[in-house]
Amino acid sequence: MQKQEDYEIAPLELFFDLIFVFALIQLSHHLAEHLSWRGFAETATLLVAVLSVWSYTSWAATMIPVSRATCTMMLLLVTMLGLIMNAAIGSAFSVAPWSFVLPMLCIQIGRTIWTIINAPTKDYKRHFKALLIWLLFASPLWILGAQADSDTRLFWWGAAVLMDLLGSYLAHPIPGYRLNFEQLPFDAEHMLERYNLFIIIALGETILMTGASIAKAPTDLMTIFTGSCALLITISLWALAFGSIQKHAEAHAIVTINPVRISHYAMNIMTIMVACLIVLAVGNENVVHHPVGHAALSTGLMISLGPGVFLLMQGLFLKSMLNIKSKLHWFGGILTGLSGLWILILSPYFVIFIIGLVLACFAFLDWHNWHKSME
Repeated sequence: MQKQEDYEIAPLELFFDLIFVFALIQLSHHLAEHLSWRGFAETATLLVAVLSVWSYTSWAATMIPVSRATCTMMLLLVTMLGLIMNAAIGSAFSVAPWSFVLPMLCIQIGRTIWTIINAPTKDYKRHFKALLIWLLFASPLWILGAQADSDTRLFWWGAAVLMDLLGSYLAHPIPGYRLNFEQLPFDAEHMLERYNLFIIIALGETILMTGASIAKAPTDLMTIFTGSCALLITISLWALAFGSIQKHAEAHAIVTINPVRISHYAMNIMTIMVACLIVLAVGNENVVHHPVGHAALSTGLMISLGPGVFLLMQGLFLKSMLNIKSKLHWFGGILTGLSGLWILILSPYFVIFIIGLVLACFAFLDWHNWHKSME
């Protein structure tokens, strides 16, 4: 396999990421304001669309270095259109569907055509032509949804998102052509680092949401306590995300003969992990604002299943990609996920304390086990 030249993450890539800080805040606010099954479905639909823009653009900028003028211009244009798209997240399912759909389709189709023209190999050109076909088939669903009333919009956009997820999972196959990923040069280390940085953005969004909740709540010991527990959960998830799993992934990315495969799988895992952090952020906000008394089961599940599934996705990545069976991530994910059931008999402040304590213990065990293995 031909090795792609490695290069460090450019400041422009980090600048591009800033519009997605705004996107995650918008998505969290949308979920908080529409806390129902439909609200979850709407938020998930918008999240997949937003992450598709980020992932495909970042993938293109990994193949074609940002130092090239043509890639610089592409990223800046996507940043401009992406800001308009993200600004419309809150009203996409109400009064401004076109403000979300039109920039998104312009980015997806325009950037894919640009990638076909500038792709470094013939195999990449064929693959992105296949991606373009999938995008063109999905585009009418987005357009029909934008034209439909708000009640049926979710159906059309949900179908478009499912098509995008299916295409991404299958690597956008078309009849008569099947891509052999092992033939493709790709800087997996660079792409994995890009994913890690996006996870930091999502973790940062939980901190921003917690901080805003503390600022709006009464300044008393209960607010400080629940806010501190929410921050402890975020710190523990950060430690687990950048502990042993990161070191194992970095080592594998250096020696793998299929860098595209590990990068593609990490993209799918990251989508679920970011969704978990958005759910957690909204759950934390609910607990900070209503720390005592009876709370809905949904609040307990948001602050437990969010981090619980986050850990399970890490365990799945370790097992599927690196063939590492991490009992810590599997057991930790299940135990954390079930901890939310305590809200049926305990006040929210005590439940968030239990979850924070459980995650902190698993984060410490992960740190201890890794350093012990290195001795």
